[in-house]
Amino acid sequence: MKCEEISIPPYFRCPISLDLFEDPVTLWTGQTYDRSCIERWLAAGNSTCPVTMQKLHDSSMVPNHTLRHLIQEWLHSHGYSLDDWAHPVARIKQIVESDEFDTETKITALEDLHSLSQDLPHKNSCLITLGFFEILVFQIFKSVGRSGGLMLVEKALSSALNLIPFSELGCLNILKQDSSYAVMLSLLEEGTVFIKKGLCLFIEAISWEMNMKPLCEKLGNSDRIVRAIVDMVKQDESEEAIRAVSALSLLESNRGSIVRHGMVEGLVACLSSAEAQRRSAAVGAIERLVAERSGREAVVKHPWGVRGVVKMVFRVCEHEGSESAVNTLLVLCAESEGSRERAIGEGVLTQLLLLLQSQTSARTKAKARLLLKVLRSKSSVL
Repeated sequence: MKCEEISIPPYFRCPISLDLFEDPVTLWTGQTYDRSCIERWLAAGNSTCPVTMQKLHDSSMVPNHTLRHLIQEWLHSHGYSLDDWAHPVARIKQIVESDEFDTETKITALEDLHSLSQDLPHKNSCLITLGFFEILVFQIFKSVGRSGGLMLVEKALSSALNLIPFSELGCLNILKQDSSYAVMLSLLEEGTVFIKKGLCLFIEAISWEMNMKPLCEKLGNSDRIVRAIVDMVKQDESEEAIRAVSALSLLESNRGSIVRHGMVEGLVACLSSAEAQRRSAAVGAIERLVAERSGREAVVKHPWGVRGVVKMVFRVCEHEGSESAVNTLLVLCAESEGSRERAIGEGVLTQLLLLLQSQTSARTKAKARLLLKVLRSKSSVL
């Protein structure tokens, strides 16, 4: 029987490496780590306890002889010692990085990585310190074309998405390379639904990074990428695709391309979705696109454009999209008498009054009052 087949008790794992303790030491915070792992953590310039995030005023370490003895007893009961124990995380990293292993072996290793990552304490960045995010990103954009490549991409993407909140995203600049960019296009057009949604989350993350603006502009002005995301929005109302659109629309230079490819029509259709999160994400994206004249024109021209936004102003027990809806109508109604009249005809006054009586935020209520003033001052209907 191989060592990896034994299930390690969670309290025998170092919270940094996820591996079995070899030399457990305890900090003054009461947390125990493997000595080599906590020493690397501190050497990297960190001054907090990785689990509790408490400031380490005292970095001294006390050997945890009791825990080490318990681990030795547990290993002995399975016929092993610390010296011959195989290290799962190190082995996974070796398999995933190396070209010597076939796709099936890599997929199995990535499945093991996903299982191990479930043991991570909240916000623990141990896999980040081991460079796993960059390794996984490399696998995602280098595996297409090989046998079982899409399955490998799915497994790598699944783990990479878990690491995004804790990662430096500079490695995603690999998409500036023609070969990786071509893979991105191929996966967005022909990948599985999971892969397409996962890549949309990558795009969202890139768009929020100020130092990745050139890559964001490249993605937002790519006809094929925008068309692929538009198709996702129209066909399956993917919330991930809507979030990608909303994030790409943060850049003014991207908005014209996004509108030109029919995104507004897809987003308006999402406003009637049964899922609240999709509706909220869609009206948020519309709010950004109407900052562009072509975006405003697209909403006004759409038979259900103004109506859809008006209906988002107030929904019982649901206010997430209210502010975006009010902001969108402020832009449309301040510019066009036709939009004001249409909004009033669709019942915006009732919606606004209900919103003002609800438990929504003070900021949203202030925007609602401003919209009422715009309607009163500029519309003869009132």
